[in-house]
Amino acid sequence: MGLKRVVVTGLGTINPLGSTVEEYFSSLDNGVSGAELITSFDTARFKTKFACTVNNFDPAQHGIDRKELRRIDRFAQFAMAAAFQAVADSGLDLEKIDKDRAGVILGSGIGGIGSLTEELMGYCEGEHLPRFSPFLITKMISDMAPGLISIHYGFAGPNYTTTSACASSSHAMGDALNLIRLGKADVILTGGAEAPVTIPSIGGFNASKALSTNNDEYRTASRPFDATRDGFVMGEGSAVLVFEELEHALARGARIYAEVAGAGMSADAYHITAPLPDGSGAAKVMRLALDDAGLRPEDVDYINVHGTSTPLGDVAELKGVRTVFGDHAYRLSISSTKSMHGHLLGAAGAVEALACIHAIQSSTVPPTINFRHEDPEIDYRMDLTLNHPRRRSVRVALNNTFGFGGHNSCLIFRSC
Repeated sequence: MGLKRVVVTGLGTINPLGSTVEEYFSSLDNGVSGAELITSFDTARFKTKFACTVNNFDPAQHGIDRKELRRIDRFAQFAMAAAFQAVADSGLDLEKIDKDRAGVILGSGIGGIGSLTEELMGYCEGEHLPRFSPFLITKMISDMAPGLISIHYGFAGPNYTTTSACASSSHAMGDALNLIRLGKADVILTGGAEAPVTIPSIGGFNASKALSTNNDEYRTASRPFDATRDGFVMGEGSAVLVFEELEHALARGARIYAEVAGAGMSADAYHITAPLPDGSGAAKVMRLALDDAGLRPEDVDYINVHGTSTPLGDVAELKGVRTVFGDHAYRLSISSTKSMHGHLLGAAGAVEALACIHAIQSSTVPPTINFRHEDPEIDYRMDLTLNHPRRRSVRVALNNTFGFGGHNSCLIFRSC
């Protein structure tokens, strides 16, 4: 029996550029920066004082019961809100589908770190009395997001969280693709969620010298491929996609956004934070994804790169692109939407998967904003879509995500 085909039939997101898919896509097209000064805690002593944040988020407006909020961490609230959007968008008839063959697989790098922080601060400030919330563990553990969503819908199929740092949601989507391909499920809600704008997250990434500290120009600090880039800008939010077996989708007359053509996964096996300098890790995972999709490098029109605005990462990834695509690297379009929405860590791949689908649907490649200065280590003969979107036909879009620990993931979407 051959592998089944998988398509995307529903989309949802909460992120710094919008609380709906439509708002997000409009912001991408218009090159909007989501960077703001952090107001959720006092940053006076922090080296970084800004992030791409989700503002004015009211969970109740997204269908989450106010009485349940004290039991649910912010990252899981983001996940639920995006899932509710995606299911509504998909038009799934929840009375007719086989819920034993419907699952939820999401990625999150650090889960409920906000709840853990609050409880530990309370412990330290309260004479070290162990008065912890009975909901601490269930708020903290990252698998609670898909658990809550499955309980809400009664989806009794595959249900778990993948955690591989910034590759988490891409690994989740890769797993969802393969489970449906193999006939283990008909429908899987997949993507990722993260709420890392917290004291230990900002402080910890500052200590590892990964975050931008350009507080004077925070609105434009996320500047992939620019010579003055100095680290990534933290982001928060979620994106959930409905992956569905093609025949199942066709049988119910579903709207199909794109086909999930293939996925690749690999490890650098090199360093806990730095990429392989020659880009061979990035090259390997892109080749694996192309092979999985049965596509040639020349078939790809757009690459949404990992592009975190770090001095080492941007250079290494573009070397990998040049290795895999050869001269075609100068004909396809490349962009980093992290220049706008920041780096959502474990949710990055999911938010960027939406950007790939938007490029396919709208024939518009989103820009890499905030570029001003050329870096002699970067080949600008490649179309990096600097500062302005580009109108062009996009039939095949590839998305890279790489995580601390040397985790690499790549997904490919194509028009259907």
